[in-house]
Amino acid sequence: MTVTISRLYDTYSDAEKAVRGLENAGVPHSDISIVANNSDSWWNTDKKIDRDRDGVDDRAEGAGTGAGIGAGIGGAAGLLAGLGLLAIPGLGPVVAAGWLASTALGAAAGAATGGVVGALTEAGVSKEDAPLYAEGVRRGGTLVTARVADADRARFDAVLNQSAVNLRDRSAAWQKSGWSTFDPASKPYGAEEVRKERQLYGAGMR
Repeated sequence: MTVTISRLYDTYSDAEKAVRGLENAGVPHSDISIVANNSDSWWNTDKKIDRDRDGVDDRAEGAGTGAGIGAGIGGAAGLLAGLGLLAIPGLGPVVAAGWLASTALGAAAGAATGGVVGALTEAGVSKEDAPLYAEGVRRGGTLVTARVADADRARFDAVLNQSAVNLRDRSAAWQKSGWSTFDPASKPYGAEEVRKERQLYGAGMR
């Protein structure tokens, strides 16, 4: 039996470590997804990205092998080399790769409620948690989601728990400021709002 596990991270670098941890633990690239807020354009399409340090832009390598949203390119670069810029309703501009991003875009195109929320709940994330994950990305966070065997869940949960946001505590803080639930029709956070949100929780983009 396959289950879906998700975690929210304040910084992309923390999420990146989680993805690499899952890959190193044996989770296939095709079963991992990452969605990161890009309202402040921290991921610049004009900047060369060479995480495998082979001197070639990883995105060019991905394009050359047919990779992108929904597919990793394999090898050392893994899922993260397939990152691409997207616009998801309610979240605004994001950098994403993997199956969840593809599903969310499909849901949005089909006018399904919530886009990413619908994709998460369809994958097995609870209706209580899915809007919290979506709101976390809207406010500047990064979501990592993986499909894993139920028998291995505890092991992979431990990988994802490192540096992850405590979703209950964070949503309680949002509610104190008047937030109720994620609204896909709401205006996405702009660069300044994301910056303030990250400062509030001590999360610069490191």
